[in-house]
Parts: sequence; structure tokens; C-alpha cells
Amino acid sequence: MTVSPSDEIELPAELLEEAADWLLHLQEAPQDGGLQADLEAWLGSAEINRLAWQRTQRAWMAFGACEPQYREHWENAPRRAAPSPRPLVRRARWRSRGVLAAMAGVVICLAIVFTPMITIYLRADYQTTTAESRTITLEDGSTVLLAASSAIATDFSGGRRTVALLKGEAFFDVVKDEGRPFVVDANGVKVEVLGTAFDVEISDRLTSVALARGAVTASLNGDVGHPSETLSPGEMLVVDTGAGTMKKESVAIEDIAGWRTGRVYVVDRTIGSVIEQIRRYHPAWISVPDPGLAGMTVTGFYDLRDPDQALEALVEPFGGKVRTVSRFARVITRL
Repeated sequence: MTVSPSDEIELPAELLEEAADWLLHLQEAPQDGGLQADLEAWLGSAEINRLAWQRTQRAWMAFGACEPQYREHWENAPRRAAPSPRPLVRRARWRSRGVLAAMAGVVICLAIVFTPMITIYLRADYQTTTAESRTITLEDGSTVLLAASSAIATDFSGGRRTVALLKGEAFFDVVKDEGRPFVVDANGVKVEVLGTAFDVEISDRLTSVALARGAVTASLNGDVGHPSETLSPGEMLVVDTGAGTMKKESVAIEDIAGWRTGRVYVVDRTIGSVIEQIRRYHPAWISVPDPGLAGMTVTGFYDLRDPDQALEALVEPFGGKVRTVSRFARVITRL
């Protein structure tokens, strides 16, 4: 996919936060005519506002949300000067201080992830939305079951069989081809196979590879100091790409890619990384502002079919509380 010139324009973080604030409030009150009028005035007051709104909408979709409300506002809004809008003051009347503080955290998270999410959106050949899985048959006959809120890019040119996992998780069932190894690039981790079935997941720092059938080798791209690791069925390799470390663990084959049946089994994973996984199945934004809570490690089963219940089961043993800011936002804090 190509990148348009407008995607290369750097926008102020404050403007992206303001656009994200518009989106969240419109999602909460889609029938508020006054709010819609204020948005139109804001969009018409400056071309850069329209660009920020467009990126916000696209990032919302790239995160796996539904088709955004009010798409026509950034596609067809009039390009004219307009008086300074009064939306933030008017909306503040029906917001408590605590809700505004929580919402601010969500908006900041939105702004932080804009650039990587748009990059993924533009690179991906295949992707899924929230709580959606998708089976893809590649041109060599291999299949990829893509988990929720995940994305891949493929390259089968020049005799290659290469798939880049851009975000999320995928289960690969690879057709054997002695002359063409199948390579998965997952956030700096290279997984190479001939014919096998395995699961790959990437999060902020960790990449995990779990083998169900056959054999795979995994290595850190460009790191000659770490030899490649070979996995046998029932083994999982967890790579900390930040620290450059690898750890091999045993896992029951039936637990590999448990998300295919609506559950997830984790071993010694941080709460933050498990929340990343649950986030793919939850329609709301989820923020964990407490790094101490996010860094605690857990082992257990969690039901992805009820993501709110999964969040509660995950954090309550550690004194965490899932706070519902709106239908579109959750903030997890200490009790």
C-alpha cells in the first residue's frame, strides 16, 4: 500500500488529543445535534483540524474498532473559516472531574499510538478487527488463522515465502516445500520452518512462538550473539526483544493458540501483556496507568468471550479495579 503525502505531515500531539476527544464524545452521544454542529465548525476552521480528524478516524479503525461515526464530516466538511468553537466548555458541564481525568488518560493513549497504528494500517495485506478472527489461504496453500485485532503483510515474490506479523497473533499451518523455507518476521524475531503448525504472538516487548507440530527455529534478527533456538512440539519460546533474552518453556499442545476456542492460557506473563491480548477482544479502550500493577506477573486461564470478566479476574487478585468510564473506555487502577 502507498502512503499519501498527508500521512507524512507531522501533527501536534495537542491537536491529535483534541481530535481524539471529539471522537470519544461523539461515540458517547451520537444523536447530540449541538455536538455535531460544534464539530463541523471546528473542522471548517482549519485544514489541519480536518487532517487530525481523519487520522483519528483511521487509527480508530486500525485498532479494530467498528466503522467510525461521522466519516462524512472529514470527507466532505466545508473548508471555510469559522468562529472558535465552544465544544469543550459545553461538554464539561456534564462531566465530573474524575471522569474527565480518566478520559484524558485514554485520549493521551490514543495520541501516542497514532503513528504506529497508521503505519500498520498502510502496510497490512490482511487484518482483523476487534473480536474477529479470519482464515487466510496463502498462494502456496499454507493457511494463517489471524486472531482478533491482528495484521500481517506477505511477500511471495522472488521465490520467497515470507510473512511479517505486524501486530497481534496468528496460527500458521505451513505446507512443506523443501526448496522454499517459510519465514515469519515477528517484531525482530525470525521464525523459519519448512512444514509445520505453530502460533506466534507479539506484544509491546515480548514475542512468543509455540509449536504444535513439526519443528521451527527462531532467532533474533541481526543478533549474532544469540544462537537460534529449535523448538519441538509442546515447547514455547518467549523472546524479550528489549532485553534481547530468550526463554524456552513447556506448554500443553491443546493450550497452544487457545484463543481459537475463546480462551487464553498464560504462564508468568505480566498483567500489562495479558491486557494487550484481552484488548483485542474488547470494544473499549483499556488503559493501565499504574506501571507497578501492569508489571506484576500472572499464570492462568482467561475467557476472551467475556473480556470485562477476564479483566476483573486478571487484576482483582492484585488489588486492581476495572473502572468503566463509558461504553468506549476502561481504566484499571488500584482499589
